Amino acid sequence: MPDWTIIKILSWTESYFKEYSIDSPRLTAEILLSHCLGIKRLDLYLQHDRPLQKNELSIFKILIKRRIQNEPVAYITGKKGFFESDFEVEKGVLIPRPDTETIVEEALKILLSDPKNINPKTVLELGTGSGAIIVSLAKAAPGHSYFASDISDTALEIAKKNAEKIVKGKVRFLGSAWFSSLKKIPRFDLIVSNPPYIPSGDIQYLQPEIRKFEPLLALDGGSDGLDCFRSILYEAHHYLVPGGIVLFEMGFDQKNGIQGVFERYPQYGSIDFIRDLAGRDRVVLIKKTIDKNNNY
Repeated sequence: MPDWTIIKILSWTESYFKEYSIDSPRLTAEILLSHCLGIKRLDLYLQHDRPLQKNELSIFKILIKRRIQNEPVAYITGKKGFFESDFEVEKGVLIPRPDTETIVEEALKILLSDPKNINPKTVLELGTGSGAIIVSLAKAAPGHSYFASDISDTALEIAKKNAEKIVKGKVRFLGSAWFSSLKKIPRFDLIVSNPPYIPSGDIQYLQPEIRKFEPLLALDGGSDGLDCFRSILYEAHHYLVPGGIVLFEMGFDQKNGIQGVFERYPQYGSIDFIRDLAGRDRVVLIKKTIDKNNNY
C-alpha cells in the first residue's frame, strides 16, 4: 500500500467531507491536519510529499470522525481566531463569530476617541463567554479599566486563560448573572454584550454544529429572543455614568423589537442601529440620558 502523504490525505479527506456535506471541505481538512501534525497550514504544502506516521494517521482519523458527526472545528482544535488573536474554546463556551467583530469595532471607536487616554474609561462585558470581546478591546485599547462577567464557571475559566495569554490578565472577571455580583463596582462608561438572542422555537432549526454542541444558555433568548435585552436594560442605567453607552449584538431582524424595549425606559436618551459588513443590522448602541439631576 502506498504511503499516505500529506497531499494524498488532504485530497482524500476533502472528498470524504464532501460526501457528508461538510462546509468548506478543503479548508476543514487543512485545519484539522495541521492541528494533528502541529504545523502551520502553509507547511502542509511545503511538506506535501511527507508520509504520515501510523500514529498520526490514527489521530487524524479520530478528528475526521468527530467532524462528520458535526462537532465544530473550533471544539476539535480547541481554538478559534477572532479579531487578530487566537482564543481558546471548548464545549460549554460559545464559539466567537466573525459577525461579533462588528461590536468590537464600534466599541473601539468610543475607546480610541481619546487617544491620549486623558479620561480613561471603565468597560464591562456581560456574558463574556471565551472573553473574545473584552480581551480584544483590552488588547487594542490599553489604558482603560476592563471587567467581564459570566454565569458559567466553564466560560470564566476559559476567558481568564485567554486574557492571561493575550493581555497578561488585564481584565477582571466576575461570576455573575448579568449585574447580580456588581454592587460594589463603580459605574461604567461602556457596557458591551453579545447576549443570547435566538428565539427558543428557532433553536431546533439551527445548524447541527450549533444546536447539538454549543451551550443552550448562550443561545436561547426566550420566546421572542429579547428576554436578555429586557433584563439588561432594566438594570443597566444604574451602572452607567450619565451619557454612558450600552452596546449589544443583535439578530438582524430584531430592530423593531429592541426599539420597543428601549422605548419603555426613559432613563436612556438615544438608540442607534449599526450594520455589519453584509449590510444587516448587527449592533445596537443605546446611550443613557445625560441629565445629571434625574434619579436614574
